[in-house]
Amino acid sequence: MALKSRNKVNANFSMSSMTDIVFLLLIFFMVTSTLIAPNALKLLLPKSSSQTASNPITSVSIDKHYNFYIETTPTPFAKLEGKLQALLAEHEDPTVSLHVDKSVPMEQVVKVMNIAKNNKYKLILATSAK
Repeated sequence: MALKSRNKVNANFSMSSMTDIVFLLLIFFMVTSTLIAPNALKLLLPKSSSQTASNPITSVSIDKHYNFYIETTPTPFAKLEGKLQALLAEHEDPTVSLHVDKSVPMEQVVKVMNIAKNNKYKLILATSAK
């Protein structure tokens, strides 16, 4: 008498649910990575191959129309030094990151560099990677 077992174990594994999860995670990370903007101002920075490991306390930006910004707040040049002094007064080693559009003449950059020199701030010129 030949008895056959009715409880057979199916050795197949369905990968469709795993690929759905991986696909959803991929979409999630792609969407969230586009929402992260380190600097909200659209500046075309000069290129450089070396980078600095210093962490600036604040940033000053100059756009192509010669508008000055502290972080993302528009600031007239006449008030720039006073606002930086108030912002960096409590810090022991004040560091400022300078973001300048490539089309801005060097004269505008030197103005901010003079403010940093007069107040003994460390100044880092931001560039884009090559």
